[in-house]
Formats: sequence, C-alpha cells, structure tokens
Amino acid sequence: MNRTGWSVQEIPDLGGRTAVVTGANSGLGYVTARELARRGARVVLGCRSRARGRAAVERLTGEVPKADVELGELDLGDLASVRRFASEFAHDRLDLLVNNAGVMAPPYGTTADGFETQFGVNHLGHFALTALLLPRLTATPGARVVTVSSMMHVLANIDLHDLNSERHYRRWTAYARSKTANILFTHELARRLAAAGADVVAAAAHPGYAATNLQTAGPRAEGRRTAERLMELANRALAQPAEAGALPTLYAATAHGVRPDSFTGPSLAMWRGTPAPSWRAPWTLNDTAGERLWTASEELTGAAYDALKA
Repeated sequence: MNRTGWSVQEIPDLGGRTAVVTGANSGLGYVTARELARRGARVVLGCRSRARGRAAVERLTGEVPKADVELGELDLGDLASVRRFASEFAHDRLDLLVNNAGVMAPPYGTTADGFETQFGVNHLGHFALTALLLPRLTATPGARVVTVSSMMHVLANIDLHDLNSERHYRRWTAYARSKTANILFTHELARRLAAAGADVVAAAAHPGYAATNLQTAGPRAEGRRTAERLMELANRALAQPAEAGALPTLYAATAHGVRPDSFTGPSLAMWRGTPAPSWRAPWTLNDTAGERLWTASEELTGAAYDALKA
C-alpha cells in the first residue's frame, strides 16, 4: 500500500457500479458517499432520518451535480427497518456495501429489538443487513463489503457471555467491544466467503481520530454541555477532518489489490495520515471467537447467510 499519499484522485472510474453506504447523511459516511458518486457510482444513502437523508442528497447533488444518488430509510437499531431496506433495494447488482453507521458511548439503552444500543446498531444491524444483501453481492463479480471499525477496538475484546452488557455497562467498554465485533465479523465473513468460493472481498477500515458529530452526539443527547464542549475542543485541536478520516474506507472500498480481512487506517500511529495497513488487536484474528460471535449474531438477528451455504 502506498504510504506516501493515497488520495481520492486515485479512486478509479466507478461508472456502472452500485454502492450502499450506511449512515451517509453526515460525517465519514457522507464523504464516502460523495466521493463514490463523484467517480460515477450509483450510491444508495442508508439513513435513519428521512429528513436528514433528504438534506444530504440535496447537499451532495449540489457538490456533485451529476451524482446518481438515492435515499433509503435505514434504522440499524430496528431489524424490521433493516429487512424493509433490503427488500426495497431495487438494483440487480451491488458492487459495494459500506457498513459505516454507528453510535458512540451513549448512556445504556436498547434497540427496538432489545439489544444494547452500541452492539445492536454497530454490529448486529450491519450483520443482518449484510446477510440480506449478500445474494446481490455474490452475484456481482469483484464486490466488496467494507465495515468501519475504530482504533478504540484495542480497549476491549468482546464478552461472549455478555454481548448485550446486561451484567455490567460501561459506555466506552461497550463501544470498544462493538468495534471489535466489527473486525471479528469481517474476519469470519472473509473466511466464509473464501470457503464458498465467492468473488467478494470483506475488509475493514477505521478513520483514526476524525472530527465528526459522533463524538458530540452522546453528550448532547444527555445535556452534558461541559462534556460536549470538551469534545468539540478536542476535535478542533487533535482530530483530522472527515475528508481525511474517510480515506481509509475509500481505499478499502476502491483501491486495487485490497486483501480479504485487511484492516486499513491512517498511517501515523493509527491516528491520522494517509491510508496504510493498520495494527489490530490479536483477538480480532481469533477464528474461534469469530465463529462463536457469528453463531450468536445469527441467533439474535435471525439473519441467514444462505448464499454461503453449500
């Protein structure tokens, strides 16, 4: 991988290709969707809020007037919404699924289906969505699934005995576990795709420390003004902009030679810089943990990966 300065100018022509980007109304997801559209891809923006999604489509087409984009309502915290989004996906091919949406360190809560919010949205929602869209992906030569994790996955391994943090909840530990789950999911998906002989690459990426509304959303929702202000100041002083934070995702999604189960992040200490192979915690390469998480996720979501079964 080029460590000296891969940029969006190196994204190849994506004309004729179709992409889905979750959480595409703001931050990293918006930048990812915009740059894919700029290179000619048809992009479906998966957004929880129809109003914010419409605003994103209007903004994107203002920046890229010839963009071929459409909006799909998608609430990853509600499996009924995930199933509806997949059933309404109207395209025969799907070249790229970017599992980007996420929540960070909210107070304890549960999704519509009763899962701890971060595990439910960040992992289970994307696990189910990928299963439902996999027949389109496997039918499209050279398709990719890119799941966005975080450098903070290094803070905690998953707890297979308490996936939903029912015994004890610490918001940052739960966030780190959900981000570990993202990489373990990629690891196991890549293994199963290879075993099935599918022409699909599953890879993971992370943005380093990128300034988005993800950091301030939790404190704002709780009315913790001091914490929100501190996050804003940290973003200004330490973080790279969303345009830079999206580069590892765009690299994993479009660059030539991206390997299955690779993990791409910023080149400088996992923090900032151009895309490069990123260090990952050893537990994200554990085959047994990946298989056990997969089995638990199937049971919790009812998702069936029939396209990978003999």
